[in-house]
Amino acid sequence: MELYLGFDVGTQGTKGLVFDVETSRVVARASSSYDLLGGLAPGAAEQHPDTWIDAVRHVAAALARELGPAWREIRALGVSGQQHGSVLLDDRRRVVRPAKLWCDTETADEARELSTKLGRAVPTGFTASKLTWLARREPEHWRSTRHVLLPHDYVNARLTGELAMEAGDASGTGFFDVHTRRFDERAVAAVAPELAAKLPRLVAAGECIGTLDTAGAELLGLPRGIPVAPGAGDNMASAIGSGATRAGVVVVSLGTSATVFAYSPRPIVDPEGLIAPFCDSTGGWLPLLCVMNATGALEEVREAFGCDHETLTREATAEPLGAHGLRCIPYFQGERVPDLPRATGALLGIRPGLLRRGLVYRAVLEGVTANLAWGVERLARLGLDVKRVRVVGGGAKNPLWRELLADALDAEVERLAESESGALGAALQAAWSCARRGGKELPCDAFAAAHVRTVGEPTKPAPERVAAFRRVKERLVADVSAGPNVSKANS
Repeated sequence: MELYLGFDVGTQGTKGLVFDVETSRVVARASSSYDLLGGLAPGAAEQHPDTWIDAVRHVAAALARELGPAWREIRALGVSGQQHGSVLLDDRRRVVRPAKLWCDTETADEARELSTKLGRAVPTGFTASKLTWLARREPEHWRSTRHVLLPHDYVNARLTGELAMEAGDASGTGFFDVHTRRFDERAVAAVAPELAAKLPRLVAAGECIGTLDTAGAELLGLPRGIPVAPGAGDNMASAIGSGATRAGVVVVSLGTSATVFAYSPRPIVDPEGLIAPFCDSTGGWLPLLCVMNATGALEEVREAFGCDHETLTREATAEPLGAHGLRCIPYFQGERVPDLPRATGALLGIRPGLLRRGLVYRAVLEGVTANLAWGVERLARLGLDVKRVRVVGGGAKNPLWRELLADALDAEVERLAESESGALGAALQAAWSCARRGGKELPCDAFAAAHVRTVGEPTKPAPERVAAFRRVKERLVADVSAGPNVSKANS
């Protein structure tokens, strides 16, 4: 076997898998769940970075038990991580405070201020506003900070002792120039005058960040010296693991947030900043739509009714498209597209008999999907052709959601054989980086194309449902434009 290890360090948990490139199959997998810190101010969303390290240790131990002696034959590894988080380390590389995450909207004022100062949109979710907020509101923590990292960079640092970033994840900070693939000096200074001295070095796509040091080897139970790839933000890793390493492959990722992205050989910049002009982690670019509310909204319904998703999906499938007029504005955590970080959600059109759990679940699912389709319209105006999509993430397993996506986007929806595209992408990037380290010059797409496969027949749109879902989306747009929950929250 030729084994490569991939971790995906997310908001709700960490997943890991071991991939054998000889047979193109996953030979072991494990996961570990965790939650956000409780008791924080409204809009705040934080985790302690050592939570991720504990989860990586747990996942590695589970994988080692499953693989037995073959575990120590791992050739290289890569780490995918949730984007935009702010990890602050002191001069002894100790965590200064918990990390503010991508879904933290407490820094909305700082985001607006930076957008005005820089003359371009800086989304609230990006790292930049978090650092301005910290420098201003927690100056003692900022003075103690010597190093600023992103979540997957911190995991890399604990594995290798190296402090570094790569262009894909760095392009989600708000102070990175996607054209030159370098930090934007003007934006860095606008965030905080001292920031430049706290940033790590940048590594090129496919350049190993280092090797497992003694502490990293002990953490994983692997030999010292194993190469560690640069890793990636979760969307960039998912792009590798879903085959979006060449033009024409559009991916919808349904996780806590939902994203839509595709490979581009050149930067695609949205004048209003709603579509992120990310770099990818293979040397290209990754225009990306992100909506903040996806599986998290469905989890709220599941928890409220004390029922499992499979039962709720079955009951929702028996309800009609349009949910008898029951409508959901799904902005449980504010929203990034449209740019309404302080908005709240709403359930509209309630009439006697409509609060049954399957119908509520369907209304929330339709609301999330309609909001996603609204954003995809913007991607299409920027030149992205959406006729067939690959769906990944936890929501990809839901057959009703795949049907709604097909009708909402008027596109065929394909499922991947491996739905954990982030962890797979990290493992494939490790294989590519290891090959380059050995002197083989080849594109990352050569690895992705050889190992990423779809499964089953695609879900196709039905013309009558496409027309019906267009009305669902139009109602959402009208509700958001007129709804007091939105207008008052953002006044």
